[in-house]
Amino acid sequence: MFCDDLSFDAEDTSYKSLKAALDGGIEGRPSNMIFYATSNRRHLLPRDMIENERSTAINPSEAVQEKVSLSDRFGLWLGFHNCSQDEFFDMIEGYARHFKLRVSPEDLRAGAVEWYATRGSRSGRVAWQYIQDLAGRLGQAID
Repeated sequence: MFCDDLSFDAEDTSYKSLKAALDGGIEGRPSNMIFYATSNRRHLLPRDMIENERSTAINPSEAVQEKVSLSDRFGLWLGFHNCSQDEFFDMIEGYARHFKLRVSPEDLRAGAVEWYATRGSRSGRVAWQYIQDLAGRLGQAID
């Protein structure tokens, strides 16, 4: 099962059911199923929701731990952390070579600088988004 951009709002308590399902509940986890999820949040819940629990709970760390523990059910976390400009250029140049994009090195770099400047960050995700956009503008498929 694949769930793209999994997250929960402050009033949503269904994350508790998902935690139980991921742990297998009484019946155990089915052996023929794997659950993949992506999220833009590290702990799947809004930070203010977690902070609010800390300020209103009798035992703040216990309340926060319940909210954060959902993300602990997933065995692999991939982060898209900021990188240096040289690392960013290495990524986009690697993608451009791999997909044989027909663009000069100068235009590739100039476009990359504009792309990350308008998005406010440099990361692997931003590099990949730039390459996808560039390939589309060049009319080249990336497979």
